[in-house]
Amino acid sequence: MRIHGLFHAPFEGLGNIAAWAQARGHELSHSDLFAGEPCPKPAAYDFLVVMGGPMNIYEYDAYPWLKAEKAALALAVDSGRPVLGVCLGAQLLADALGGPVAKGKDKEIGWFDVAMTGEGLTTQAFRGFPQTFPAFHWHGDTFAIPPGAVRACASTACANQAFVFRERVVGLQFHLETSPESLGEIGEHCAAELVDGPYIQTLTQMTAVPGRFADLKILLDTLLDNLAAMAK
Repeated sequence: MRIHGLFHAPFEGLGNIAAWAQARGHELSHSDLFAGEPCPKPAAYDFLVVMGGPMNIYEYDAYPWLKAEKAALALAVDSGRPVLGVCLGAQLLADALGGPVAKGKDKEIGWFDVAMTGEGLTTQAFRGFPQTFPAFHWHGDTFAIPPGAVRACASTACANQAFVFRERVVGLQFHLETSPESLGEIGEHCAAELVDGPYIQTLTQMTAVPGRFADLKILLDTLLDNLAAMAK
C-alpha cells in the first residue's frame, strides 16, 4: 500500500506512522508543502495522511499553498481513499468538508484523557478502542464537526477531538503518532507556547511517564490498521 504524507513544517513528520508503515511493508512518500512541493493527485497514493503544523488554516497570505491543499483534500475524500488528518491536518480536513475552524477556549498541550462518544465507538475506524485513553495534545484551534460526519471523541478542554466521515476519513485533533523524538522536535520549535494555562504541561511533565508512548502506539496501530483495511 502507498502511504503519502502532507507536511506543513520540517519538524512535524509522520512520527510513529512511519514505524507502522515500515513494519507492514507499506511504501512511504511525502510532500513538503512548506517547501513548495505540490499535493499529489489521488491516483498517486492509496492512503493519505495530513500532518500538523504551527500555522492557522486561514493564513493564506503567509501560506498561499493552504488553498490548494484544501482542494486536494476534497479530491482525496471524493476518491474514496482513506484519509487521516492530525491536528492542523484534521482542521484542514474539517474545513474542506464544511466544518469551520476557530480559536479554542484554552490551549491544550500535553497528555490529557480523551473519551470516545457512543457514535465514535460504533465506527469501523475506532474499532477496538477503549472508552477513554490518554492522548498527546498540542493545539490552540478547534474544528466544528463537518456536516454528515460523526463526532467521535472529546476531552475536558475540547469538545470536538475527532470526527469520522464516510467511515474512511478521520480527523484527530490529538496526536497518536507522537514518539519521544517527535515530542522533542515540537517541544524545541514551539517552546514559546509553553506558558501557564489550565491545560498546558511542561516538557518535564510531558516526558515523565515513558510508557505512555508505547501505549499510544498501540492505539495508533489499531486506527491505521482499521483504515488500511478499508482501502480500495
